[in-house]
Amino acid sequence: MKVALLISGGVDSSVALYKLVGQGYQVTAFYLKIWLEDELAHLGTCPWQEDLSYVQAVCDQLKVPLEVISFQKEYWERVVAYTLIEIKKGRTPNPDMMCNQQIKFGVFYELFAEKFDLIATGHYAQTISADGVTHLLQAPDEIKDQTYFLARLSQAQLQKASFPIGHMTKEQVRAQAVQADLPNKARKDSQGICFLGKLKFFDFVQHHLGEHPGDLVEYETGVRLARHKGAWFYTIGQRQGIGLAGGPWYVVAKDMSTHTVYISKHYYAADKKRDQLMVEELMWISGSGSRLDEPGEFLVKLRHGPQKIPATYTPHKDACATIQLSRDDQGIAAGQYAVLYQGNRCVASGIITDRLP
Repeated sequence: MKVALLISGGVDSSVALYKLVGQGYQVTAFYLKIWLEDELAHLGTCPWQEDLSYVQAVCDQLKVPLEVISFQKEYWERVVAYTLIEIKKGRTPNPDMMCNQQIKFGVFYELFAEKFDLIATGHYAQTISADGVTHLLQAPDEIKDQTYFLARLSQAQLQKASFPIGHMTKEQVRAQAVQADLPNKARKDSQGICFLGKLKFFDFVQHHLGEHPGDLVEYETGVRLARHKGAWFYTIGQRQGIGLAGGPWYVVAKDMSTHTVYISKHYYAADKKRDQLMVEELMWISGSGSRLDEPGEFLVKLRHGPQKIPATYTPHKDACATIQLSRDDQGIAAGQYAVLYQGNRCVASGIITDRLP
């Protein structure tokens, strides 16, 4: 079988490549150029040269051909522009979710799906096929599990997807890299949004959207406490970076029409219920929307991580639904994704919205 492996320079995708080669697949490695080199050169540094040097060293050692493809234009149009639009609306975007759907299994899939039997990545996730449907399953490493970021993939995308390290823990992947003596066996995991490099998120937003001063207002009293540089720099549930004494202070609401940011020292008070959310643009991973038309009980992730909350799902028209959580959650933010699970199977996702049912 011919397999295209998307490699980043990190240990996960490198071990994925090592395993595919060992299993006898005919593999071609692809490094996708998505950094905003020209756009952000004066704001920070992007470590793509270091990434590519590790990629080349791994491919040379494993005797795998490497192709470097520029998707900078597509990444800007499909991921970065979306990120800026969402931020300007006062919502909290998820660029990593969009990168998987629109770039790795989007534009790359569009160009190469017919040339390869599988498209492989170093994600911590698993797939299984049954009755003509490909299901997305969590990795055994619950902390590293990345099904949350893959929950917007279609059936066509999943049927081509391969996750060679999805059954492994991070410790096992590291041990495999050491055993294989891969050039990046000791390299640290990357953090943050891939297109930013070492650039701070605040600086990126300030560069593109500028500043729009507004008031920091205490939620309970309506008293103006201070000024801020722009409501789009804050997200619901945020604690760090508010800069006021007497806290801890939390962001509890935003009014983008006036750029007012509401903060509170009593975020966990009983009158601030955070156990219900509305989602839209629901997508059922099996490709069938029938289950989404019926109420049900699911486990829900509101962000990447091991935490899943039992919840009741109530559908409405136009691919919208209400999700009633079994307990409060600190950071329910419009623009983020709610991902539904049944056991370890990832079954659906929807975008959290601030509109009412």
